Amino acid sequence: MKRSLYNLTKPLVKPFVFALCGLLIACQSSGQEQQKYSPEQETLTINALTNETYQSIEHFGASDAWSAQFVGEWPEQKKHGIAELLFSQENDPDGNPKGIGLSMWRFNVGAGSAQQGEQSGIRDEWRRAESFLEADGTYNWDRQSGQVWFANAAKEFGVEKLLIFPNSPPVSMTKTGKAYAKDGQSNLGEENYQAFGEYLTQVIMGLQGKGLKVDYVSPVNEPQWDWSDGGQEGTPFWNSEIFGIVKALDKSLSDQNLNTKIDVAEAGKINYLYEQADKEGRENQVADFFQPESSNYLGDLTQVSPTVSAHSYFTTSPFEDAVNQRVRVASAISSVEGLSYWMSEYCILGDNGGEINGSGRDLGIDPALYVARVIHNDLTVSNASAWHWWLAISPYDYKDGLIYIDKQKEDGNYYESKMLWALGNYSRFVKPGYQRIGVEVNEAKQQNPDLLVSAYLSETKEEIVYVLVNSGIKDVSVNLTAEGNLIAVQGLYITSKDSSLESMDIGDLGERILIPSRSIVTVVSHP
Repeated sequence: MKRSLYNLTKPLVKPFVFALCGLLIACQSSGQEQQKYSPEQETLTINALTNETYQSIEHFGASDAWSAQFVGEWPEQKKHGIAELLFSQENDPDGNPKGIGLSMWRFNVGAGSAQQGEQSGIRDEWRRAESFLEADGTYNWDRQSGQVWFANAAKEFGVEKLLIFPNSPPVSMTKTGKAYAKDGQSNLGEENYQAFGEYLTQVIMGLQGKGLKVDYVSPVNEPQWDWSDGGQEGTPFWNSEIFGIVKALDKSLSDQNLNTKIDVAEAGKINYLYEQADKEGRENQVADFFQPESSNYLGDLTQVSPTVSAHSYFTTSPFEDAVNQRVRVASAISSVEGLSYWMSEYCILGDNGGEINGSGRDLGIDPALYVARVIHNDLTVSNASAWHWWLAISPYDYKDGLIYIDKQKEDGNYYESKMLWALGNYSRFVKPGYQRIGVEVNEAKQQNPDLLVSAYLSETKEEIVYVLVNSGIKDVSVNLTAEGNLIAVQGLYITSKDSSLESMDIGDLGERILIPSRSIVTVVSHP
């Protein structure tokens, strides 16, 4: 049932004192110094600036690696239930979203380590992946059937975009004959670049034969890492090698008159986009791939998407550093006219400066709030036009899954995480084509990390979506306005310790909206 937001907590709060009142971070690009709001006011006025526009949102996504290969063969009711949580844009009879409405699905094109079995050298069977390409050079389109099931389910639920990505070339093409590298060296020789491009093109056409249109192909993944430990499929690449691979793939796609676009380069950390950091020859990827004077310039290839992608791992704590790095990402991207940025993979890894540890499965609100803060910074500071999670379905004791499952290949139970619904506060309501707009909090552009607010304007300009992340221990009362005028609330949804993107009753809603402590609230409104 719907519940009144005012029934979740005490109806009014005493003057709100931010836990981090001394730490005011500029979380939205403005270029101007603004008056800071006072944290001691009982009700904050949050004003959306409809004429201050930033990036248009392209999609929110997640990956099928690696569990979909098994879960796609589970009993129909269970795998459909998982797909509904990920893809559905419908509501139940009480108005609660049935799912988070992803708009991009990422399909892992395997290298064939699953066919090699234990001889693959990849210890965990769940991290091996089939390849459509058999050892004798023929294609078997019955491979990866569980993943194909999920890709078709995404399509049936209305997911608009499909991306394919290999972590490694097929084992028949690699230097080691395995799906992982040796001694931190690239596992694909230059003589096989064209064969690799033709292989990915064949996969795209093979999936089209199954009714799946592939919109994007991402040929390399986290090329800065060594991928030599046999933990999963993977290989490093230098920028010059990525240039050669992308050029070969571009030719192969063009030869087949395919309109699939190439995404580069899935950098392992966002700073590899704008500085050398610790990986010489695999860094400064914005300038190296998209500045015309570079010897590795890709921007003039017809199939290359005008986007650059990177992963937010190891750059999310502490908060000030996270913001500063994302300011530099935005600056690098803005140096190339027409270039946009995708944050194309994230889950909680490492100890994050002691703020939160990636180890240990946690279905609760704490990791969800952390993820919501990451999403906020990636969208409002980096100006990311896309945001993608890593494992949509995880069998692991780690904070890497939107949905968790028993590690059983034929059947099992599945479990929703609050991280799923935290992402849903964005992905379910901020549709492709919505444009991020400016936000003021009590006439200030700067925001406190305990209360982060972003806003998005529909293409028709008839709807504004506000997402508010209250990580603090106090409730916050807010007035929501657009250009100084009170908005008409059409829908209000909350993710908290006790709620999972639950629709709230707006029948008796006054001017003030209570944002409970430790919660994420999305407000859908008409300006």
